[in-house]
Amino acid sequence: MSAPDFWDDQNAARALMAEVNPLKHRMEAFSGLKSRLEDIDATIELAQEADDDDLGREAVEEFAKWQKSLADFELLTLLNGPQDQASCYVTIHAGAGGTEACDWASMLMRMYIRWCERRGFSVTYLESTDGDDAGIRSVTLKVDGEYAYGYLKNERGIHRLVRISPFDSAGKRHTSFASLDATPEVSDSINIEILDKDLKVDTYRSGGKGGQNVNKVETAVRITHIPSGVIVACQNERSQLRNKEEAMNMLRAKLYQIEEDKKQAEADRQYSEKGDIGWGNQIRSYVFQPYQMVKDLRTGVESGNIQDVMDGNLDPFIEAMLRGHKRER
Repeated sequence: MSAPDFWDDQNAARALMAEVNPLKHRMEAFSGLKSRLEDIDATIELAQEADDDDLGREAVEEFAKWQKSLADFELLTLLNGPQDQASCYVTIHAGAGGTEACDWASMLMRMYIRWCERRGFSVTYLESTDGDDAGIRSVTLKVDGEYAYGYLKNERGIHRLVRISPFDSAGKRHTSFASLDATPEVSDSINIEILDKDLKVDTYRSGGKGGQNVNKVETAVRITHIPSGVIVACQNERSQLRNKEEAMNMLRAKLYQIEEDKKQAEADRQYSEKGDIGWGNQIRSYVFQPYQMVKDLRTGVESGNIQDVMDGNLDPFIEAMLRGHKRER
C-alpha cells in the first residue's frame, strides 16, 4: 500500500483497503488482549509476593473484564463474511392484518433503532409509508457502523407478535406478522450489471420524514428492476438526483443479496419470484399476553423481559446466531 502507484487503480485500492482494515483491527484487538493478560499476570505475581489482598482482588476484577473482552473478540472473529463489515439496509414490511400489523412494524422499527443506538450506529431514514390509521406499512433504514451488516444479517425473516390488541374494543388476542430484510451496502469494487432498459423509474412527492420541502416537488424516486421484480425507493434527500443515487445503491445491494442467496441454495426460501421475502420463514416470536416471552425459533434463546428486548437488547439473540447455536429438538 505504500507503493507510489497504489492509488492508480482506485477501485482495486479501495477493495484491498476494505480487506486489510478489518484484519488490522482484529490484530490490534488481539495485541491489546495479549498485553492486558500480561499485565494481569504481573499483578498477580506482585500480589503474591507482597501478600496484598487488595491487589489480588484488583487482579481478579481485571481478569473478569478481560474475559468479557475475550468473548467480544471471539464474536468479532465470527464476522468474517465478505460483506460483514459493510453498512446495512434494513427494510421492514407489515404483514396482513391492517392496523395491527402496521403498528407491529412500527414497534419493530423502534426496537432496531434502539439497538443501533446502544451499539453507537447511526440510522438514516430512506423511505417510509405510513399505515392508514397507525404505524407503518413499510420503512427502509440505512445503518452505518462497524460490522453493521454482519450483526444484522441473521435478523432477516418473519417476526411474530401475539398480544391483546389496543385497537380491538373487545380486548381479543391477535397475532401479527412483519418481515425484515437486511442487505449490505455493496462496494463499488463489486461489479453488478444493471442495464437501463431493465429499469422503470418513477418520481413522486415525498411523504413522512424529511422536512416540509420534500412534499412540494417530486423528489422521491422509486425504481423497479423489471427482470427480478425488486422495487426500491428513496425519499430522504431533498434532491431527486441524490434520491435516485441512493435508490440505485439499494438496488445493487438487493441484487447482490439475491445472487448470494442463490449460491447458498436459499433463494427459493428467502425470495419469491418477484423478490419478496417468504412469509413462512418465522425466526422469532414476541408474546405480550397471556404471558411475556421473546423466543428465537432457530436457536431457542429466550427472554422473559420483553420490554428490555423491545428497548433494543437484541445482543443475546444476535450472538447466539453468530456462534451457531441451534435449538434443541
